[in-house]
Amino acid sequence: MEPKYNPKEIEGKIYEYWQSEGCFVVAPSKDKKAFAISMPPPNVTGQLHMGHALDQTLQDVLIRAKRMQGYAALWLPGTDHAGIATQIKVEESLSEQGITRQDLGRDKFLDKVWEWKEQYGGRIMEQIKRLGASCDWSRLRFTMDEGYARAVRGVFVDLYEQGLIYRGNRIINWCPKCTTALSDTEVEHTEKNGSFWHIRYPLEGGGGYITVATTRPETMLGDTAVVVNPSDKRYKRLIGRNVIIPLVERKIPIIADEHADETVGTGAVKITPAHDPDDFEVGLRHKLEQICVMDERGVINEHGGKYRGMDRYEARKAIIQDLEAGDFLVETEPHVHNVGECYRCGTTVEPMVSKQWFVSMKPLAKEAMDVVKSGEIEFVPARFAKTYLNWMENVHDWCISRQLWWGHRIPAFYCDECDEVLVTREDITECPKCGAKVVQDEDVLDTWFSSALWPFATLGYPENTPDLDYFYPNDVLITGYDIIFFWVARMIFSGLHHTKKKPFSKVLIHGIVRDGAGQKMSKSLGNGIDPIDIIDEYGADALRVQLISGNAPGNDMRFYTSQTEAFRNFANKLWNASRFVLMNMEKTEAEGGGKLSGDKLELEDKWILTLVNALAREVNENIEKFELGIAFSKIYDFIWDEFCDWYIEMVKPRILQGETGVFAVLTDVLTSTIKLLHPFMPFITEEIYQNVCVGDGDKGKKGAYGGSSISVAEFPVYRADWDFSAEAERIEAAKTAIRAIRNMRAEMNVPPSKRAKVIVVTDEKDVFKRSFFEKLAYAESVEFGKSAPDEAERYAGITCPIAQIFVARDDLADKAKERERLVKERAFLLSEIEMFESKLSNVVFMKKAPPKVIEEQRTKLANCRNMLVKVEEQLLAAAMWGIEA
Repeated sequence: MEPKYNPKEIEGKIYEYWQSEGCFVVAPSKDKKAFAISMPPPNVTGQLHMGHALDQTLQDVLIRAKRMQGYAALWLPGTDHAGIATQIKVEESLSEQGITRQDLGRDKFLDKVWEWKEQYGGRIMEQIKRLGASCDWSRLRFTMDEGYARAVRGVFVDLYEQGLIYRGNRIINWCPKCTTALSDTEVEHTEKNGSFWHIRYPLEGGGGYITVATTRPETMLGDTAVVVNPSDKRYKRLIGRNVIIPLVERKIPIIADEHADETVGTGAVKITPAHDPDDFEVGLRHKLEQICVMDERGVINEHGGKYRGMDRYEARKAIIQDLEAGDFLVETEPHVHNVGECYRCGTTVEPMVSKQWFVSMKPLAKEAMDVVKSGEIEFVPARFAKTYLNWMENVHDWCISRQLWWGHRIPAFYCDECDEVLVTREDITECPKCGAKVVQDEDVLDTWFSSALWPFATLGYPENTPDLDYFYPNDVLITGYDIIFFWVARMIFSGLHHTKKKPFSKVLIHGIVRDGAGQKMSKSLGNGIDPIDIIDEYGADALRVQLISGNAPGNDMRFYTSQTEAFRNFANKLWNASRFVLMNMEKTEAEGGGKLSGDKLELEDKWILTLVNALAREVNENIEKFELGIAFSKIYDFIWDEFCDWYIEMVKPRILQGETGVFAVLTDVLTSTIKLLHPFMPFITEEIYQNVCVGDGDKGKKGAYGGSSISVAEFPVYRADWDFSAEAERIEAAKTAIRAIRNMRAEMNVPPSKRAKVIVVTDEKDVFKRSFFEKLAYAESVEFGKSAPDEAERYAGITCPIAQIFVARDDLADKAKERERLVKERAFLLSEIEMFESKLSNVVFMKKAPPKVIEEQRTKLANCRNMLVKVEEQLLAAAMWGIEA
């Protein structure tokens, strides 16, 4: 092993070794229980970001642990074709050459997209490998590969034949920039400042007017009614009359409907069925005309009169000016409201009536709710089940058609001769009814329609393949809370409906990764951190455990580069400890030693074996509960504190004395520990395992990786023969004594080089006769007595669970210097106390200072007072020791 751990040198070689050895390849097995996770497929356009890194790390920790626990563990990777995002990328690339997709035509444009996909589509998968992801890459899938496309088409046809997919004119969310329909979940709502414009609609034939209010005056061009509540006495006499739309000069009826709330505004509501979801429903009830006043790019169309050709916002400005000029504008009221925006480009969406394809959701939603209510599918944390159920209970029909070219083309064919609509599993060219030529629907399916089939379509559905039978349902889905509606819900009802099985048993929800200030990482803020940059500087293992340690299921986390550096230091500490074991082990093996029988374990050996045994039990329990951060924290503490800082230091005297048997314990504990750590830090643990630890009787060699991989080694579990709890408690008592001695020395500023006589009063002499006790307690000598020594004032007394410890003061410090130090410290503390008391008694300060600052001053004052008490105690002891205070 090299003197210094260098992730850059080993990570690439180790990953190649894992792949060449087929460590992650898995097949159905009669001898193993299946455990399956389907990777949430990143967009083929994507580059690895911190959210991906967190998601992939959580999945990899679980899959590596389950693989080592003996499961046939499948982590199935793949990418999503990402309809809108990919088409935009390719169109932008073409525009740089002065070409539009319309110039190329559909087929040639799609050829370009496939070329782009082949060139760039694998980039994110290679980046995921840099993280150490242990996927079965032989099973890599894409949501538009041939088998998957067949499954998507089959599902569409099945739903259509069952009456659960239909085509109709409905109000949908339209993005004028992406020029496509969006489902409700693809619209993000942002609170914005706007206005309520109060407008007079004159009554036909004179006699007054009705005032209505709107946040979108341009939609008045498509108004087809004014609604009032049937119980509103103010307007009863007007129901059935007409009003004239200002500027448009078109008459529309005044109708009665419960939609109007007489307590809100004027109680009268303008109705635009083609541009508002609620108005659309009112229009259906009253059979109102639907007048769409905008084209696909949000430009006013032929129904807009003189405003035709204006952008919707340009038209709004002109209409407001004209309303004001015509004395129709009563009032402009500031108004804060939620504005729907396209999740992809951020453009304000336009509710618009359009002929689209929809999935009828009510029949599918019930079973999808029942499996969560019954606990058959469990959300972790459980609070997200409520989020899921609330959405499902209020779900609307799902608009699944998109006005794009890249994606799964809708398998519907139209005959112009007989108006037949044909939905088929195979492409057709002629109408089976009349023999005329048919034309396929131009639209493609929503990307989420195809990804909703991911857990089963990747395993061979609709065929009943061995993989589908063995690995489906999956065991766990790991994903962010931001796509519960986009993806999780749709996978659940799709799996239940098409396979008659739940798609997975548990849904582990994680939050998002924020910057150190708690802000969401984004390009616009410039606060994004590239995971590959972090890997290049600190190594993949350090990044992984930074993400794991800061993560609690369902919660957002903050990313601090300084913490990643700290975890790199942890890796260095583990590396150095492993090198220490290796170098000394090679020396003793050359001398013919290194074997140890079970009956020759020393007290400290039994202690460390007991601890690592308890660690194995707890880590297994934590992993089962998805408490991955807690599991890693326990391993970290054990390695840093118990193994490196205590056990290795305890056994160094034995090694110096030439004892060889200790290395059996060292290697056993190191092997067990790095096996527990492997799911979290796979690269460094593989390198150590191959160089230091014994796997299947074969020790690997650096660079050759001759031994079997740690990734397929057996995961440690609790062992009854490694439980020496009583002996372990005795070592803990010795540690308590050593800590107390060290703390006392630190308070007195005694350097480690200055050693002191230690007297121990105990019935457990064998604990304190250990060679490590004298070394770690900085003892000049260790003596045993039956009671406190004579002239007890010349000794510092320490009590621990099984002994009283007395340390000779004369050996610890120069008497005069110690008195001088204590006097100076007392003087300093008194001045600090005086300063804090003065501040806190100052009326002006107490009135103007923020509460947080005042509390900080009080805390500092309390700390100084506590420290003064300790110094006074030491001065009193010094006086007894013969020093004048």
